[in-house]
Amino acid sequence: MTETPALYASHVRPYMAAQRAAGRLNWVFNIIEGLKEASDVIYRTPYGQDPEEGFLLLPDLNWDRTTLDALHLLGLVERRDLWSLRDLKKKHVPWLRHMRDKFLDATTRVYPGIERDQLKLYVHYQPTYYHLHIHIVHVALEAGATQATGKAVGLEGIISQLETMAGDDEAGMEGATLCYTLGEASDLWVDVFEPLKRSAACQSP
Repeated sequence: MTETPALYASHVRPYMAAQRAAGRLNWVFNIIEGLKEASDVIYRTPYGQDPEEGFLLLPDLNWDRTTLDALHLLGLVERRDLWSLRDLKKKHVPWLRHMRDKFLDATTRVYPGIERDQLKLYVHYQPTYYHLHIHIVHVALEAGATQATGKAVGLEGIISQLETMAGDDEAGMEGATLCYTLGEASDLWVDVFEPLKRSAACQSP
């Protein structure tokens, strides 16, 4: 899919808002608040102490929690104003660098057999849920679907793109054209892109 800024603003952003309003993120918020899956969390900052600093780490469901060169963690940020990479702006660059360092420090603290330069960080677009979360993986992890081109976007690349954007600190990823893949069973495809495709076909001469 090619998602232009106009398409994002008119169709995708309202879809995201509807997902959040329908309670689709309650399970994520329960984890962040320590109400659910507390035993799965391997590191966290004190909840509520500083929402912009707060985060937690937990293993990805597909990692066996043993093989370090296949390490795959999720970093959930406590703040709730960032739904996806689309919400990131130039003003967030210092925060992104700071959170990157906190994730790397926490991961190497929990797993002292891993060095910082053996880790890479990325986000998905489209993500599976609309609360900003960072994937932290070992560089030796075989690139499967979760790291596929057109889905995984490197955090360093996002930071560089934001830094070089024209405009003031409010310029950001909502103004970029993004390309990604969607399965036909995806809710976003079914609810947004398939109806748009049908509409375009009906309007074609």
